[in-house]
Amino acid sequence: MLSSRWKNNSEFRAFQPKDDITVHALTPPASSRRIIDGRDLMPLLRGTSQRSDHEFLFHYCNFYLNAVRWAPRNSTSVWKAFFFTPKFSPEGANGCFPTQVCLCYGHFVTRHHPPLLFDLSKDPRERNPVTPTSEPRFREIVATMEEAATRHTQTVRDVPDQFSLGNILWKPWLQMCCPSSSGLSCQCDREKQDRQVSR
Repeated sequence: MLSSRWKNNSEFRAFQPKDDITVHALTPPASSRRIIDGRDLMPLLRGTSQRSDHEFLFHYCNFYLNAVRWAPRNSTSVWKAFFFTPKFSPEGANGCFPTQVCLCYGHFVTRHHPPLLFDLSKDPRERNPVTPTSEPRFREIVATMEEAATRHTQTVRDVPDQFSLGNILWKPWLQMCCPSSSGLSCQCDREKQDRQVSR
């Protein structure tokens, strides 16, 4: 169940799972220099709509576009196309146990041409890929999803890697001095720290 509350104390309860949540309509307007792909979910929360305004949802594995989900307007189908999938290990597993996490590049993945296509409205566990034989509109569906992926990737800009080695290493000079009650052997100028914290 999703429960939402905001400043005027009004509350909405939704008793069905929502996998495309955003607070776009509840936040102040963003800078016009930024592309925000959020959609207003109030109709979904109020129960006046059964579908999100997100027609396409893009799935990433690290910074690689891995899959696209498409909920065509005026349709009950929800399609998902995978451009690559991780090579699970050991064989037959549903994960990448030797590496603890599935990697998203090179020999760690299997690329799919055409993409693996699933109809999530009939196969939510993604166990039985749709084929050109089983779905007459296969090529049309895949072409629409590939076109959406191309349009999407053209809007994505390179940004600094927040998980680079320089960003994930501990930087002790940015840490507060540890309290004497912690039992750790910290050394710092507590008077200087107290002046900085109290400003």
